[in-house]
Amino acid sequence: MRHRVEGRKFGRERDARRLMIRNLVRSIVEHGQIKTTLAKAKELRSYADRMVTYGKADTVHSRRLAYSVLGDRTLVKKLFDDIAPKFQDRNGGYTRVIKAGFRKGDAAPMAIIQFVEESTSKPKKESIKAKDLNK
Repeated sequence: MRHRVEGRKFGRERDARRLMIRNLVRSIVEHGQIKTTLAKAKELRSYADRMVTYGKADTVHSRRLAYSVLGDRTLVKKLFDDIAPKFQDRNGGYTRVIKAGFRKGDAAPMAIIQFVEESTSKPKKESIKAKDLNK
């Protein structure tokens, strides 16, 4: 039984698993969204959200913590100057995972993980009803 056991192992040793997660975090910060397996995307969520939380704090300590994961000053600058300010009013849930079918070679479930953008939100139902009543 796996009671209270957190995290996925992905069939890798600790160091390889850590590097894989760090590379995925770097990719999502650099590109905004990536396509990967569903299990990797679900595991990546917490790490990417933690990076945004560091970016919202914007202290020297939080920059050093982000640099310890990202390992690139330009990515740290992008995180703190471009990505984190968008989520200043949001309390968590900075990423979304969208299922994207199955990979052709081994039928692994694929997913797209991306940062949540406020502009993609759906219109409220009240505004739709108000438009229908005016016809």
